Amino acid sequence: MHCPKCGGDDTRVIDSRMQDSSNAVKRRRECRACGHRFTTFERCEDPIEVIKSSGMSQPFDRNKLLVGLMRATAKREIDINRLNALIDDIERELRSRMRTSVTSHEIGDLVLKRLEPIDKVAYIRFASVYRDFKDVDEFLSELDKLR
Repeated sequence: MHCPKCGGDDTRVIDSRMQDSSNAVKRRRECRACGHRFTTFERCEDPIEVIKSSGMSQPFDRNKLLVGLMRATAKREIDINRLNALIDDIERELRSRMRTSVTSHEIGDLVLKRLEPIDKVAYIRFASVYRDFKDVDEFLSELDKLR
């Protein structure tokens, strides 16, 4: 692991802890060259392939999902840790299915299922992009379901 301050590659682990809600290990490190301390996260690298609506596939990218959730929750009182926990929960569910691939539609459904109880406005924002509403009637229909 390279030090983010000086670029040195001689670091030592000071502390390691399992993250409560995810399949990750949090490590505190110290650079032996400059003494700078920093945190790294280690996650299981067992790739899940996402099949897009176009038929193309790509590896599951939790950062891409986080960006989408951050857009949906912009200017809402939702902590990023809560969004990361939501993604952890989705990733854990996907891995528990013991399948190597999942459709983007399935991921969208999992997000909506978890986002609705957290924030209805964020739910509608995410749904409007994910479900690609064609007109106002589709949008109003989704709003009626929430009421």
